[in-house]
Amino acid sequence: AAGSLNHPNILTIHDFGHQTGVPYLVSELLRGETLRHSLERSDITPRAAVAYAAQIARGLGAAHAKGIVHRDLKPENIFMVRGGAAKILDFGLAKLPDSAQQSRGSPPTRPTEPGMVLGTYGYMSPEQVRGEPAGHRADIFSLGVILYEMLAGKRPFSGETWIEETNAILHQEAPDLPPVLAGISDPAALNRILRRC
Repeated sequence: AAGSLNHPNILTIHDFGHQTGVPYLVSELLRGETLRHSLERSDITPRAAVAYAAQIARGLGAAHAKGIVHRDLKPENIFMVRGGAAKILDFGLAKLPDSAQQSRGSPPTRPTEPGMVLGTYGYMSPEQVRGEPAGHRADIFSLGVILYEMLAGKRPFSGETWIEETNAILHQEAPDLPPVLAGISDPAALNRILRRC
């Protein structure tokens, strides 16, 4: 999936294949760290979080324009390149349009079975939690969770167990962000964006 995309906010794949039965992938070299590592240090300012989210949204927009849905967007799959760029990684669970698979001569992937859950708990959209087909809106939901986590230092839906966490995704509204965020001129507008996601 990533190999069919060319966008500054998506990891560039130069080549992929098999050599003596071992799959390989050649990608651009990135220097930096995952968003998860940045979150663990708590050093992302609100202004930087919004800038990163905008870059991630542009990368997702490019993927969605080609009919590709990531389905596993999370901080571990966002790479913060030295210099301030954000890149989306790991399209391993991505859903490709059938026409893209056929045009490359790839065998069609096995369709997702009804009730099959794909994604990472805490970042999955309600339809993913329910095992329903996930379109581009699932990625937008995950982006909203990531942005909230960058701004608030925690995910909007939480629980002691994955069952409680997924129940919160299905049945609760995300709490509002604090009324004042350093460097953000209109926190109310940001809360509206998060609600939309």
